[in-house]
Amino acid sequence: MSDTTSIAPIAARRRLMDEPGLGAGNFLDHAIAANPNRAVPFVHTHHLDHRGQVVLRAHSLLDLAALRDRYARWYHTFGVKPGEPVGVVVAEGLEPLIHFLALSALGAIPAMINDAMRPDVMVRYLDHVGVVGVVADDTTRLASAYRADPRNRPRFLALAAEVQAFDAESATLPEVYPYRHDADDIVALIHSSGTTGTPKSTMLGHHQFWDGKQPRMIRFPAEPTDRLMSLMPHTHAGGLSYFLTATLLGLPQVIMGDWRRDVVEPVMEAFQPTMIASFPRTFVELATGELPVKGAAKIHSWFNTGDSAHYGHIRRLVTLGERPAGLIKPWLLPSEAAAELALPGSQFIDGLGSSEMGMALFGQVTTPESVRDDRCVGKPTEVVRAAAVLDDDGAEVPDGTVGMLAIQSPSRTPGYWNNPRLTESFELNGYWLTGDVARRDAEGRFYHLDRTVDVIDTAAGPVYSLPLEEVLIADCADLVADCSVVGVPAADGIGQSPIAVVRLQDGAATTGDALAERASKALADAGLATLAAVRVAVEPGDFPLGPTGKVLKRELRTRLAGILAGDGAAAR
Repeated sequence: MSDTTSIAPIAARRRLMDEPGLGAGNFLDHAIAANPNRAVPFVHTHHLDHRGQVVLRAHSLLDLAALRDRYARWYHTFGVKPGEPVGVVVAEGLEPLIHFLALSALGAIPAMINDAMRPDVMVRYLDHVGVVGVVADDTTRLASAYRADPRNRPRFLALAAEVQAFDAESATLPEVYPYRHDADDIVALIHSSGTTGTPKSTMLGHHQFWDGKQPRMIRFPAEPTDRLMSLMPHTHAGGLSYFLTATLLGLPQVIMGDWRRDVVEPVMEAFQPTMIASFPRTFVELATGELPVKGAAKIHSWFNTGDSAHYGHIRRLVTLGERPAGLIKPWLLPSEAAAELALPGSQFIDGLGSSEMGMALFGQVTTPESVRDDRCVGKPTEVVRAAAVLDDDGAEVPDGTVGMLAIQSPSRTPGYWNNPRLTESFELNGYWLTGDVARRDAEGRFYHLDRTVDVIDTAAGPVYSLPLEEVLIADCADLVADCSVVGVPAADGIGQSPIAVVRLQDGAATTGDALAERASKALADAGLATLAAVRVAVEPGDFPLGPTGKVLKRELRTRLAGILAGDGAAAR
C-alpha cells in the first residue's frame, strides 16, 4: 500500500462544504477538482488468489472517472437521455457505484436494485419505475418475464459484462458532459428493504442527498492513518452516502459486496480498517462467537445506520480496537482535535436513518465506559430543523409518551417515484413520518421502540418489539445470538401476542421451554411484556432475511400465524 496520502487537504475539504453546485449527481468531478492527490489510489476492491489469500486492488479518483466515462459511452450509445430511469441489477460492491456515476454523468436516473431481490418482485418494481433499459449480471430471468409480457419490455436489456467489455474508443459522449444538474434533479431511485411488503421507490435529489453531509468534510475522521471498510449494500442510500463522503475526502476505503463474516473477516485482517460502516446484520455476525480481534486491531469507530443496533452486540464490539482520547462523536469534532493518547476499546455510532431521511438523523455513541440505555438513538443531528413525536392527528405528544417519529429536514426525500399518494401518506402537519414508533425524554433524547407496522396489538395494549429483543440479546447473551419478536394471533382469538424467533449461540444447549422461561424472567425483571412462545431457528430459512440483511418480520408473522392455536403456546 502506498505511503502517499490520498486524503484531501483540510483547506480543500472546507471549500467543498461551501461549493454551491456540489451534489449527489456530480461529487466525483468536484472531488477531482478539489483534491491534489487525485491520482493516488484509495478505493479498494478485493479478490482471493489461487491460494485463497486476499488481494486488494486500488483505484484513484482519476481511475474512477475513466471507468465512469467508459460506461457512460455505452449508455449514450444505447440512447439514454437525461431524466430517463435505467435499472441497474449488478452484484454488490464497487460495480453498481460505477454505473451510478456513469448514468448520473448523463443526467439519467439509475434505479439501483439489490440483485438478491426476488425476480418476480424485481420485475414488478422495474415496471412500476418505468425503466427505459436494464443492465444486469444475469438477464435470463428478466428476459423470460418480459417475453411473457412484452408490452412492458424496456428498450434494452443488457448484460453487465457487455458494458465492462465495451470498446469505448469509437463511441461518443454528449456535447455537454458531465451533465449539469439542477438542485432539485432526481439522481437515483433507491428501493426499500421490502421488510414490510413490495419495495417502495425512494427518490434521491441532487442537492437534497448532499444536504446535511457538508460538516463531514471536516468532522468525519480523515487522518492519513484512517481507513474505512464499507459493508453497506451499495445499491442502498446508506452505501451511496458513505461512498460519497469517503470519495470527497479521499479517504482510503474498501468496498465490500458481501456482509457475511466468513468473507468480511479475512479482508478486515488484510485491510486493517480504522472504521467499519454497515447495517446491523454484519455487526450481529462480528459480535457473535469469538471476536475478530486481529481484523479489528486498529478500529476506533463502528458506524451503523438503517435500523438501530442492539446493545448486546454493541457492548462486545466496543471492547475491540483502540481510539484516540480526543475522539468523541467524530461527526461533531474536527479531526485535528483528536489527541495522540490511545484508549483501549472503540466507539459505536448508532445512527437511525433511512433512504427517506437522506442520512442518519439521530446518533447515539457507545464506548466501553458508557452506561446502558436501551433503545436510545440520541438527539437529532444539526441538519434536522425539527424532530417530534406525534399522535395520529399530527399534534406533538408530551415527553415520555409514545407516538410516531417525525422530522423536518432538507435532507428528506422529495418523495416516492410515480406515487404521490404514497408520498402524501408520510407527510403530516409539516413533518415527514419516518415509519418509526418512538418517545422523547425531558433531555431531548429519542428512543426507538418499533417500526409502525411491527407494533404488537395485544388485548392489554400495544407491545413494542425492539425493547423485548434488546433484553433477550443482552440479558440472555449466553444463549441468544440474535432474535426477532413479532405479533401473532393470540390463543384466545383476542388481539395479538408476542412471540420470539431465536438464533442460539453456537454450542448453546437449551430446550425451547427452558429458553422461554429464562426469557420471560428477564423480560419481567425489565418491566416488559412476556412472550407467549419461543421458536428456535434451526435452519437459516427459519430466520428469513431480506436483500439488505434485515429480518423479514412480515414473513415470520405469516409463517407463524397459527403457532398459538390449538394447544396454545408450544415453544420449541
